[in-house]
This record gives sequence, C-alpha cells and structure tokens, in this order.
Amino acid sequence: MKAVEKLMKVFVTTKLPSEGMKILSTSGVCEVSLWESDEALPREELLKGVQGAHGLLCLLSDKIDAEVLDAAGPNLKVISTFSVGYDHLALDEIKKRGIRIGYTPDVLNDATAELTVALLLATARRLPEAVEEVKTGGWCSWKPLWMCGYGLSASTVGVIGLGRIGMAIARRLMPFGVKRLLYSGRTVKADAAELNGEFVPLDTLLTESDFIVVSCSLTPETQGLCNKAFFSKMKNTAVFINSSRGAVVNQEDLYEALTNGRIAAAGLDVTTPEPLPTNHPLLMLKNCVVLPHIGSATSSTRGVMAALAARNLLGGLQGTEMPSELTF
Repeated sequence: MKAVEKLMKVFVTTKLPSEGMKILSTSGVCEVSLWESDEALPREELLKGVQGAHGLLCLLSDKIDAEVLDAAGPNLKVISTFSVGYDHLALDEIKKRGIRIGYTPDVLNDATAELTVALLLATARRLPEAVEEVKTGGWCSWKPLWMCGYGLSASTVGVIGLGRIGMAIARRLMPFGVKRLLYSGRTVKADAAELNGEFVPLDTLLTESDFIVVSCSLTPETQGLCNKAFFSKMKNTAVFINSSRGAVVNQEDLYEALTNGRIAAAGLDVTTPEPLPTNHPLLMLKNCVVLPHIGSATSSTRGVMAALAARNLLGGLQGTEMPSELTF
C-alpha cells in the first residue's frame, strides 16, 4: 500500500476571499494555517505563523525580510503576495535562498484605473468638500463662484509611469475631452500612439499639465520623486493624483505646496504610513482628498487576485509553472 504523502504547510497572513481559499483547501497539496482576521497581522504572529512553512501567502503590508525568512527556515519554497507591488519583499535575501515569488499583475488594472479616475474627478470638482457643505448647512443660495473646480475638457493630462495601469487610466480619461496626453518614464510606450500620447521629459510634463497622475512603481529612483522641486514646477491650477505608492511622494512638501497655493489640489489613494494618522496635517486640508488604499477594491477583482495568488502558491509548492512569477 502506498504511503500517504504529508501535506505541505502553508501560512496565509489574512482572511482570503473565498475564491482563493477554495483553491487551496481542495488542492490536496497543502495544509493551510490562517491568520483569521481582517486586522493587520502583528509582527510576532507573522514570525510565529511562518515557522516551518513551505509556502507563504502575504499582503503588501507584511514586511518579508531576513528575520521572517530565518523564522520560516529551510522548508520555505515560495512566497505568493496578494498584490502587484513587491517593495515589501527583501528580494536579494529571497533570491539568495532560492525562494520563488508569485504576484498579481494585470488582474487589478481596470479596478485601479477606475478608482484613479474617480479620485481625480472627486478632487478636481471638490466633491468631498461639497458633500460636507450639504451636511453642515453651508449650502445656501446658488452662487456663480461657489464650489468651482477644474474640468478635464480641453485639458492636458500628464501620466508619470505609463505602464499597464497608467494606460488603463489614460484610456478612461481621454473621452472626457482631454486635449493632450503627456507621459514620462524610462522608455517610449508603443501603446501610447493610440491616444496620441507624447513622451516628454519630466520637467515638460510638470510645467504643461493641468492634471498629473502618478502611476509608477516604487523604486530607488522614484522614492521621494514628488518633492518640493517637483511641485514648484507645476501650474498653480494643477491637480495632483497619486494611486501608485505613498513613498513616491514627500508628504511634507506636498502639504506645503497645497497650503501655499503652489498647486490647486491633491488626491491620494496611497500614503506613508498606511493608515495615515487621523491627526495628520494633510487630512486637515479641504483641497486634499485621501482614500484608504482602495484602488483594487471591487469584490470581483479581489476574488480574481485571491485565485491567482493561490495558484501561484500551489505552483511554487509543487515546483511547477506559476501563472504570475516574479523573475529577477
């Protein structure tokens, strides 16, 4: 009689959408240990839960460094992150130990692009401020100059990082009557031609754009990119939107730009830290709209992300192909 193979141990750092849990629980490959809470996983619980694990399924908020890898031990074969970003992973350490990485690109492009457009419109047309005026009695008679914001029609939009998500954002913005699309980044993008996108130096994008959308990856080159010098080159009527990573922006410099009239308004779906403290200066400003990192937050998108993360994990455990493996 053939001996029953021992199931491999997997640690999952959050409650996964059912689409992902079903794949793992019916695989016959692994035994799942789960942090059964929607709240952030404490560091000590991560270090405890990962011990002896063959696979780890984590979030962007879980810092996976040498300490975590040491706690896991030599069994760890694969790390599957429930995100498209991977700046929370110590890539050099992971590579050194021969551990494979799975991530979830592409599947959240549409949801993140939709949210970015919604954030841009809400910020430019001062929607949160207007709602507050309705609730608090500030809405009196109709006035020609009251609650005036900025429109997309005949505007110039600049996108920093015209990758998959950046293109999805641009495609949704152009039908609003945008006159010019500028973009900057490492290389010319062939897809930009369909939108008559112009590849320009960053300084040109900053000085000529009415709306600036940041959609780049967080790298050593982009960390703190949006600083005092950056904002000083923008139009004082320009609207700044960031749905990429919080660390791309120097928030103190952004606050200064917003309070001294250097730029008109800002909308952020990402901050540093996350969550932003409720007494943070940016939250006191009427011309700054801050969302709690909900770019991919549609039920269907999160379900697809969970399924992809689970399949990545199983591929890594079994030494087979992973649907979305990070190669580096």
